[in-house]
Amino acid sequence: FIRVVDYMGDDGAIVQAARVSYGRGTRRVSEDKGLIAYLMRHRHTTPFEMCEIKYHVKLPIFVARQWIRHRTANVNEYSARYSIVPDQFYHPSLGNVRRQSTTNRQGGQEPIDPITAQQFLDYLDKCEAQYGEYEKLLDAGVSREMARIGLPVSVYTQWYWKCDLHNTLHFLSLRMDDHAQQEIRD
Repeated sequence: FIRVVDYMGDDGAIVQAARVSYGRGTRRVSEDKGLIAYLMRHRHTTPFEMCEIKYHVKLPIFVARQWIRHRTANVNEYSARYSIVPDQFYHPSLGNVRRQSTTNRQGGQEPIDPITAQQFLDYLDKCEAQYGEYEKLLDAGVSREMARIGLPVSVYTQWYWKCDLHNTLHFLSLRMDDHAQQEIRD
């Protein structure tokens, strides 16, 4: 899931920042909307940095590692050192298991044949079954910070992600692109 927790700023903050160089300027709402459209159209995006949004996001670790590459936000993640990792894993459907792309070395393209897809899902089942071992090791006294090492990157994590509007829009333009992994686009 993803949900907005808090935000700072609105259209007024954007136009105020855009107009700071020439004083009060125009003040009608229709002119404000036109200015915002102009700024977006011509990629004059620094005024959008005056707004921030804080999100609460739950996502599989393998998606979180792609997401965190965008180093323009403040992040506070659920700690598996202090807390027990919940028994929740990302598990694609049979039709979502993709064949390696022949043109994009970092991605998949169309679905792979059902037999191979099922072999992959069986493999994931085995990985997820390790959660029981994780619980046993915790019960035996192994520290949470050590026991978590064996968990697969399909396990879910959560974080708070606070980012200004400019960088949020940049993030979305990259991660909603057709070349981005389907799971991060979702």
